[in-house]
This record gives sequence, C-alpha cells and structure tokens, in this order.
Amino acid sequence: MSLLPELRYPTVTEVVSAARALAAQRPGLCTLRQVGVSRAGRPLHLLSVGRARPAVLVVAGAHANEPTGGHTLLALAERVLHERALRAGTSWHFLLCADPDGASLHVTPAPRSLFDYHLGFFRPAGPEQPEWSPAVLPPDRLPPETRALTGVIDELRPYLQATLHGTDLGGSWVQLTKDLPGLAEPFAKSAAELNIPVETGASDAAGWPASGPGVHVMPAPGADAAYPSMPDDARHSTWHHIHRYGGLTAVVEVPMWASDLVDDPAPHPAPAAAMRRLAGRLVRDALEVERVLTEVLPRLNGVDGPLLRAARWALELVPGLAADWTHMVPADHTRAYIGSVDAFARRLPLRAAAMLLRVLQETDDRAAPGLERLVASWSGSFERRFRARWVPLEHQIEHQSRTVVAAARHARDRAA
Repeated sequence: MSLLPELRYPTVTEVVSAARALAAQRPGLCTLRQVGVSRAGRPLHLLSVGRARPAVLVVAGAHANEPTGGHTLLALAERVLHERALRAGTSWHFLLCADPDGASLHVTPAPRSLFDYHLGFFRPAGPEQPEWSPAVLPPDRLPPETRALTGVIDELRPYLQATLHGTDLGGSWVQLTKDLPGLAEPFAKSAAELNIPVETGASDAAGWPASGPGVHVMPAPGADAAYPSMPDDARHSTWHHIHRYGGLTAVVEVPMWASDLVDDPAPHPAPAAAMRRLAGRLVRDALEVERVLTEVLPRLNGVDGPLLRAARWALELVPGLAADWTHMVPADHTRAYIGSVDAFARRLPLRAAAMLLRVLQETDDRAAPGLERLVASWSGSFERRFRARWVPLEHQIEHQSRTVVAAARHARDRAA
C-alpha cells in the first residue's frame, strides 16, 4: 500500500516568507507584524487583511504534529484577498504559528507512512502547549505563546476564532465552544466531495452534544468530563477566552491519513467490553515503553529536553485514562466511537515511544534499534487495522479552508 504524499508541509520560515510576500503585494490592505515571542525567542507573527472591527482570527500551529494548518492558513489568506465578499465589513487575522518552538522539533514535512511520520514526531507536554496550558497551569505560569494568543484575542475581540488542527489517522470533525446551527451541512458536503470520512464519534469530544454528524459542541462549565483523569479540560483552554467578547471558537480537524472505520454509525455489539479490552492494551503498550525508559534513564543522566519531557508526560496519562475506560459505560455505542478510542489507545504509547526513540538516537544509546523496531511495528499495525489511505494534501487544505469559511459566515449571521 502506497502512502506517498503528493506535496509537503511548509516550515514556519516558509509560512512567514509567504505571508510577507502577500503583505507586500497588497500593502494598503495587508499588514504583517510581530505579536510576541516564544520561550526560545522565536517571533510570533500576525497577518491581518482589512481593518473592519468585526474580526475573524485564524490560528495555525497550535500542535506541532498537526502540520496542515500552516498551508491552510496561507490558502485562506489568499482567498480572502481575492474574494471581496469575504472581507466585506470583516477583517481577517492569521496567527501564522502559535508554537514555533514545537514546530522546529516536528520534522516530517512529507511523511511517506505513519512510521516515517513518527520518526520525526514531536508534540509538547500539556503545560507547554499554547492553547492547553491554561487548563493545567496557574495564570502566572502561562508560557509567552499563550499570553501572545490571548493578547491578540483581547485586541481584536473576534466573533470567531478558527483554530486549525488535525489528526494523523482517522477522519474530520469540528469542535465548537458554542453551537453554530447550519455548519454541519457544508462541513459534511465538503468532506463527501473530497472523500474524507467524518469522524462521528471522535474520542476528543466524548460525551459532547452534536450539532450534526462530526460537529461537536463543548458542554457547559460544570458538566462532568467524559474522562475524569485527563488534566486538559477544553473548557479551560484559550478556546474559551473569546467568550468574554461574545465570540466562539471552531476547532477544525482534518486527517493526514483517512480511515472509513471512524465513520461507521452502526451500534457496536459490546461497547463496554471493547473499552475494557482497549484499556488493557493501552496499559500493556505503555509498559513496554516504560521498560525501555527505566533501562535507559541511568544512561541519560542530565538529559532533560522537550522530547523526553513530552514522552514522560504522555506515559503519565495512561494509568488514569485506562481506569476511566475500564469503568465507564460509553454513552456513544457506535462502532465509530469505539474505533476512535482504539486509535487513541494506539496513538498515545506510540507517540511516547517515538519521542523517546529520538532522544536515544541523539545520544546514540544502545536501546535505540530495538525501540525503532517497536515504533515501526506499531505504526504498521495502526495503518493496517484502520486501512489507512493518504488524503491528498490539497484536499486536506481545501476541506479545512471551506469549513473555516462556512463557520465564519454562520458565526457572522449568529452575531448579527
């Protein structure tokens, strides 16, 4: 099975260069400015098109391992420049990359397979993620990227924040901080036209009300979390910062590789038993990585970088999450939901192993070859189990762009 992409994902430097060229083409309409710096001193740039007060904010690069957003952001900026109707009475603002430090560590611009993707994988620990840090850190310890993002929201007071996310393997879905009636239809139409499955039972949105297939609305503050052990409650993320100005956030997820198994609405014959089985596998897989980590830690004396911190953080999530799954009776009994949980159960230990592998390769540790074989094996079984097929990059970009435009139109009608 060939999983060769047709294009590649741009680096942050390339996104900034392209944005600078757009601003130079239309200097009376566009501005590019720095709105903050990362922990490592990298600049955070905002491209603005128009000056009208009703504003849309588009955020790319919040998660380093979800690279489609940079390309989508540029496509959206060009579309706004060329379609006067999109900017009629509305300004558009594009945060080019919310986490440039993270982006510098995720190094698979054109992955040929899930194994290739994981060889360059990086996703920061929760406290180091710009959008998620407010859910796990007190206000006085928030990273500068988070403060820059919330500062832009405070300045612009947008009626919509669209944040561009993605998944390695699965389907497309949308998470909303408030309901947006009418969005589900254009979202589903776009996905169907581009042969992208709609992830109707996304585990990220477990227990959330649905506005339509694949369009999930975050529950109100005070509602019970589906997975009580998870520290990163979406309701405390930067997604809700916009609510103080009456706006809403749409998180638009698009897959790199698609699986039709996450779009199956049929009832699962034994969902509770399946959840227990997946919890058991999650624990077993994590223990394999833990054994390698325990062996190598004495040889990693003094090593404490973002890759190792992120690998350990991912492993620390496993016991509580497995307990959640073991004891819960899922409200969503569909094969799609169980499939999404299955993917999550594979994904978490695999990511930890991949990031630990990079640490061991950098230190030339003798455990690296064995861990690389494990990452290759798990990546291959993930592909086979979910019958992975590559989503052409232009389709990833087009679907994400269409969904953002549809969300902007419906949110503008809602705010009117």
